[in-house]
Amino acid sequence: MNKYQVTIRFEMNEEFMSLVPEHRAYINTLIQKNIIEYYAVSMESYRVWILMQAENKQAIIDYLAESPLFRWWKVEIDQLFVYDSLHYRLPELTLN
Repeated sequence: MNKYQVTIRFEMNEEFMSLVPEHRAYINTLIQKNIIEYYAVSMESYRVWILMQAENKQAIIDYLAESPLFRWWKVEIDQLFVYDSLHYRLPELTLN
C-alpha cells in the first residue's frame, strides 16, 4: 500500500452543510478501515488535509468520489515517499 497526502479546497453553501453529517459518517468508516490515517479541516482557509493509504491515485479518487461533498471539492493528490511521525516511533523508555 502507498501513502497519499490529499489536499482539498472547497466552498460552502447550505446544501454543502446539510450533507456534512453523511460525509462525516463516511469518513469515520474509512478511518475505521485504516484507509484514512488522519483527517483535518480548516474553516479559516476552507481546506482539508487527509493522509490515505491505497494502491494508486485512482483508488484515492474512487474513495473520495463516494463522499456526498465530492462535487464541491478541488482535489490534489500527492504520493508520499517519506512519512514520519511520533505515531510510527517506539515509545520512550523510562528506567525505574
